[in-house]
Amino acid sequence: MVNTDFNVLGVVMARGGSVGLAGKHLRELHGRTVIDYTLDHATAAESVTRVVVSSDCPNILDLARRRMFETIHRPESLATSAASVQDVLLHALDSVESRSSFRAHAVAILYGNVPVRPDGCIDAAVEKLRDSGSDSVRTWCPVGKWHPYWMATLDGDRVVPNFTGSIHRRQDLPPMRLHDGGCVVIKREALLAGRGTSDPHAMFGTDRRGIETGEGDVVEVDSERDLWIAEAALRGKVRPNMRRAA
Repeated sequence: MVNTDFNVLGVVMARGGSVGLAGKHLRELHGRTVIDYTLDHATAAESVTRVVVSSDCPNILDLARRRMFETIHRPESLATSAASVQDVLLHALDSVESRSSFRAHAVAILYGNVPVRPDGCIDAAVEKLRDSGSDSVRTWCPVGKWHPYWMATLDGDRVVPNFTGSIHRRQDLPPMRLHDGGCVVIKREALLAGRGTSDPHAMFGTDRRGIETGEGDVVEVDSERDLWIAEAALRGKVRPNMRRAA
């Protein structure tokens, strides 16, 4: 990490509870904990000026301190499944700036349960935010065969297509992408403007940009199956560097 004239506060988000996979941040993955990989990514990001780990879990906070990371104890009200990311980020920003002279120009969200990210992913998002003058930048991956045009609801046992049409080949589907959790970078002004609003997505602002990741380049661990996929990726998959021009 290096300091620049564009200060980026990296917030590693890692609450102790989880609806899908209990203790997911501290689960063993290829000889380490899941969150260790995100801490590595934060350290490697040259555009991130300062990193904090926000958690309510004593074990996560202890691990972060052992690795010499600054920590923020998240209050119980911000450690539930209903708590908004926006409020957690504001709490982290307020905590850091109240105890130092540091002032962030942007905040980067680094989810602690994402052990696999493309190399350069974080720096590419920061670069896009800074150069475009946008309010926020997120990473987006192809939806692949899980395309909305092929989805339906079941009314009992009756199939009700969400979209009508006759697209049968995957290659004929219109390109569509999904935010994959690899990285989110938000300009300070956009984050602050979201304070006190009922819209948890207000922090993204009005000028929202994206950078592309490839299918499988990001693995977010929310289930046992995700752990297996992440293990396979870490054991042998060669991940390309993030494409700056995406």
